[in-house]
Amino acid sequence: MAEPQGYSKGWDEAKVRAVIDHYENQTEDEQAAEIEAALEDERFTMMAVPLDIADEVRALIARRQAA
Repeated sequence: MAEPQGYSKGWDEAKVRAVIDHYENQTEDEQAAEIEAALEDERFTMMAVPLDIADEVRALIARRQAA
């Protein structure tokens, strides 16, 4: 059995379990409403990223969030 990797800053087991519980207990209507709300949020955009550059895009986002 592998050793746990630990949690990201600001996260702990309780928070992870709460997120899992939230998504495991959502109805299909609640899921659809959450997706619609995310798509309508003007602070963000959704786009397809080629798999071969996905890691670079993730790293760029992580650097920006850390700044």
